[in-house]
Amino acid sequence: MQRKAYVPGAVVLLAALLAACTGSSQSGGAAEDSKAGGAPADASGAQPGKYRTLADACGAVSHDTLGSLLPGIRQVTDQEQRDKAYAGTAVPTYNNDRRSGCRWKAESTGATDHLYVDFERVVSYDTTVSDDSRAHEVYAVKETAADLPEPRAGSTSPDGAGTDGASSTPSGSPSASARHPAPGGTASASASTTPSAPASPSVSGTPADLQPRALDDFGDEAFLDDQLSSSQQRTVTVVFRTSNVIVTIQYDEQPATATDAPDSKDMQDKARKLADRLAGSLG
Repeated sequence: MQRKAYVPGAVVLLAALLAACTGSSQSGGAAEDSKAGGAPADASGAQPGKYRTLADACGAVSHDTLGSLLPGIRQVTDQEQRDKAYAGTAVPTYNNDRRSGCRWKAESTGATDHLYVDFERVVSYDTTVSDDSRAHEVYAVKETAADLPEPRAGSTSPDGAGTDGASSTPSGSPSASARHPAPGGTASASASTTPSAPASPSVSGTPADLQPRALDDFGDEAFLDDQLSSSQQRTVTVVFRTSNVIVTIQYDEQPATATDAPDSKDMQDKARKLADRLAGSLG
């Protein structure tokens, strides 16, 4: 029997088809490596942030800590109501991996206390900007909005940083973005020079170590704000950034009578301890 002739052209065609299928499979694999949030990682250095998910804010604060910040919880005699107070109220969100917030409230014989904790995971949809850089820009806006007063000449902050007349920033100082360059060594585009506003009257008589200020205790950058309203309600806010997650803590107390203002040092210490615990829990 005569053997059939071998057709080289068919082999070439088959090889071409196999190569096309292989290329399609490889491109599909690259798509799976896309950056969290829908923006692909860029080879030039715009990398995704450290965090891809968020913890549940309502479960992030222990009962002991809540009992310290909100002493009225421990005075609730009904067990069901006390458990409900400890559980807090979740803030509605469309994406739990991008935002998680929780509120607590407790009334005691001497005051009403509120606590709010917010986790925000920042994702950059610009392939030339990393998640960390974008989170820095978001943080800088929050710090600028807080309008922190400049450190007093010759004062020493509670974080151990001394200041003198030469180091104090004059009026027309750079914004928070310029003071804290974005990750990678470049300042944010929003770091424009703006005139600094005078200190709020609510902090004009506050000791230097309790003034609203930048903090160095935790996270990549952090600040504390402390405001006292005309009704003697004190609100202490701590905001810090760790990689691409920004954490906001707002702790306020309204005394039962307007004769005495809540203690600033006590409230700041409690808020900072909570911030330290939350920063540690982020890992």
